[in-house]
Amino acid sequence: MYILGPEVDAFEAAFARYVGPEHAVGVASGTDAITLALRALGIGPGDAVATVSHTAVATVAAIRACGARPVWVDIDPATYVMDLDDLERRVGAEPVRAVVAVHLYGNMVPPGPLLEICRRHGLRLIEDCAQAHGASWDGRSAGGFGDAAAFSFYPTKNLGALGDGGMVVTGDAEVAARARRLRQYGWRERFVSAEEGFNTRLDPLQAAVLGVLLGRLEARNEARRAAAAAYDAALAGVADLGLPGTSPGVRHVYHQYVVRHPRRDELAAFLASHGIGTAIHYPVPVHRQPAYAGRFPPEDLPATEAVSGEILSLPMFPQLGAERARHVATLIRRFSSAAA
Repeated sequence: MYILGPEVDAFEAAFARYVGPEHAVGVASGTDAITLALRALGIGPGDAVATVSHTAVATVAAIRACGARPVWVDIDPATYVMDLDDLERRVGAEPVRAVVAVHLYGNMVPPGPLLEICRRHGLRLIEDCAQAHGASWDGRSAGGFGDAAAFSFYPTKNLGALGDGGMVVTGDAEVAARARRLRQYGWRERFVSAEEGFNTRLDPLQAAVLGVLLGRLEARNEARRAAAAAYDAALAGVADLGLPGTSPGVRHVYHQYVVRHPRRDELAAFLASHGIGTAIHYPVPVHRQPAYAGRFPPEDLPATEAVSGEILSLPMFPQLGAERARHVATLIRRFSSAAA
C-alpha cells in the first residue's frame, strides 16, 4: 500500500488513457522517466543520442546516466524546439541511435516530420514531455508518437504533484515490461534481479493527488491558453519584442510564456521594480555548463546561443487571467516606449 500498490496502478491506467498509448509506468521523477525510457529501448554506453542544448539539464543528465552521449541539435528560434532540418543534417553525419525530442514550454516538436526523419534513419524516438501535458498535434497527445515518452510531475508542471514524480508511457508491451523491471532493481521476481536496475517508484500518495488533478488538467490548460491569447493581443507590435511561436498543427499548452528582447535583463529589472516576477528558462545552454563544457563539443548552434541571452518567461499559471496578463503587457509597453 505504501510502495506502488493500487493508487499507482489506477493513476497509471488513467494517464495511459489520457495520453493514448497502452502502457504507463510510474517512477520517482521526470529525469528517471527519460533514463528508464532510454534504457528500456536498449540505449546504453557509447551510444549517441540527438537532443537539444536549450532544455532543462535533466534531459542531458538522463542521457548521461545511461552512459550515452549527446549529439547537439539546434533549435528553431521562433518556436524554441528542435530544428528538424538541423536534426536531419546531424544524424546523417554520424551514427546516432536515438532522439530525445524535447517538447518545450508547452509547445511540441512537430511529430509528423520528426517521425519521418526517425524512420528514415532507423532512430528510436523518446519524447521528453515534461512541459507538454495535454499538448497535441493533429488531435493526438504529446507522448503518443514515440517509441516511449517521459513525463515529469514536478509541482510546477501543468500536471504537478505535491512532490516529485514521473511516468514512462509507451505502446510497446516489451518496453513497458522492461521499464517496470528497471524501476525496481531489475527484478523479474521479488528479490531476484535479472539485470541492473534502479529504485525509482512513483509514491502512491503522489499518484492519488495526480489522479484527482488529471481530471482538472484540460480546464487548467484552457486557462493558460486564454492568458496566452491575452498576452498575444496586448503585446502585438511592441518594438523589439519577440512573442512565442507555435509549431504547425500543435495545440500549445503554455507551460511557460517566453518572449525575446535584446535588453532582456533591463526588462526583467523593470518588471521586478513593479512587482512582476519573471524567470529565464534557460540562461546557459547545457553544452556550455561546467559539467558538460568541452566534453561534448557541438558544431555551431547559432539559434541556441542567440536565444539564451534574450529569452524571458513572463508570469504564466492557470489563475493568471486576462486582466493580469494585460497589466504585465502594459508595463512592457511602458518599458518599450521609454527605451525608444
